[in-house]
Amino acid sequence: MAHCPRSHRGPLLIGKTISHYRIIEKLGEGGMGVVYRAEDTRLERTVALKFLSPDMTRDASATERFVQEAKAAAALNHPNICTVHEIDEADGRTFIAMECVEGENLKVKITSGTLELNEAVDVAAQVAEGLAAAHERGIVHRDIKPANIVVTPGSRAKIMDFGLVRMAGGAQLTRLGTTVGTVAYMSPEQARGETVDHRTDIWSLGVVLYEMLTGKRPFTGDRDQTVIYSILNDDPESITSHVSGVPPEIAGILVKALAKDPTARYQSAGNLAADLKAFRQRLTSDPTAAISVEPEALPSIAILPFANMSPDPENDYFGDGLAEELANALAQLPQLRVAARTSAFQFRGKDSDIREIGTKLNVGTVLEGSVRKAGNRLRVTAQLISVSDGFHLWSDRYDREMEDVFAVWSPRRHSSDGTPTISMPTPSTSRDTTTGTA
Repeated sequence: MAHCPRSHRGPLLIGKTISHYRIIEKLGEGGMGVVYRAEDTRLERTVALKFLSPDMTRDASATERFVQEAKAAAALNHPNICTVHEIDEADGRTFIAMECVEGENLKVKITSGTLELNEAVDVAAQVAEGLAAAHERGIVHRDIKPANIVVTPGSRAKIMDFGLVRMAGGAQLTRLGTTVGTVAYMSPEQARGETVDHRTDIWSLGVVLYEMLTGKRPFTGDRDQTVIYSILNDDPESITSHVSGVPPEIAGILVKALAKDPTARYQSAGNLAADLKAFRQRLTSDPTAAISVEPEALPSIAILPFANMSPDPENDYFGDGLAEELANALAQLPQLRVAARTSAFQFRGKDSDIREIGTKLNVGTVLEGSVRKAGNRLRVTAQLISVSDGFHLWSDRYDREMEDVFAVWSPRRHSSDGTPTISMPTPSTSRDTTTGTA
């Protein structure tokens, strides 16, 4: 489908009347169709007419998909989905008559600059609501991307182009093992050519939201194969590495929408829309609440350099190294945001309030501690503090002989149930280790 942003130089159809539609100008063309602005002479309204591309009229499967697009979109009546009026044939040409959406293509908006947080969340929530309506009817779009979303002057987001739609119970018009859609926005299962369900649209919308906020796609490459490899194997850079001040709640929504395993993703577009709308409501009613830390959305932590409590300044290096090793280990946990070393270490030696540190680093918890050397003994103390109220969540002490200094910090990859853990020896007690499970 297409919207009506501007005209292009049109072909011979301009000025002609097809059925009861007078062709005004060409709007554009895509992989399957050519779209024109036209006047409905019966109802005296402006519409968009989409004709199957001449090169594809001889392809029976392309014609079938074209008709299926019309049927799929016509079955939907939602303010965030472009309305289809009818499908007809005249002069041997099959066409779809649809709503002519006035507005700006989202791809163009992103190209001109990233969207404000409010607008990006609003657009994503509206698209999610439109997708929820489609999914309820068993319709999967399979090609959600900025180019297929139009934002009207009244800030209404409209989903366009159902040319790659898959309908539950409908004919399989693409072979298994083949990929359809735009590579950069494909879900992992879609990139593998597997049968997809509604959760592939949720992934694609997550990519669109990431791009709206950062101006960058989370998975990139100079070739399609490189992009697909990234989709299948790489985790996207945290949105906070591109944009400062992004609330953790939004980062958490993106992590869930972009989960490679569909079972770990949002299980419905309606749930995604609800989370986005709830966040936007908090942002509207109380902007300061919106940027407060939401640990339940995505836990976050900063590891401060461990203070040297010994007279020997050489022990400063050990405290720094211990903090760095802990930060590196915790950064491997996919559901935990860890502040960068350079950001956390700016507070070395400063008597800063924990809540100030948490606000500046945009984290919900802070781990701080100290290192004390006495003779051949080393004592490490650590405490985890909540940024929201400044109270301790956990604290412990670890004693070790200097010859076993490398055992003071020892990672144990997983607990018996597969949960990533961090273990620290505690010879000062009868236990061999104290395990904190993140």
